[in-house]
Amino acid sequence: MYHQSNIDIQEAVSKRIHVTLPDGVYLKLETWAESEARPVANLAAYLLQKVIEEAEDQGKIPQPKGDKSK
Repeated sequence: MYHQSNIDIQEAVSKRIHVTLPDGVYLKLETWAESEARPVANLAAYLLQKVIEEAEDQGKIPQPKGDKSK
């Protein structure tokens, strides 16, 4: 299930973005979300978070300017 990550959360406010997906990708995402009884947006947010965590672990994402926590 969804868990708190090591991604810094500024003021615990979720941000919204608009993403355009190819039909085939959306259909697969929708099928997966339905199989887990969760909204498509919730699954997409979870998957993005996991990919970002992996990229951070691999050093692919630079530290934000002004962030002295790492």
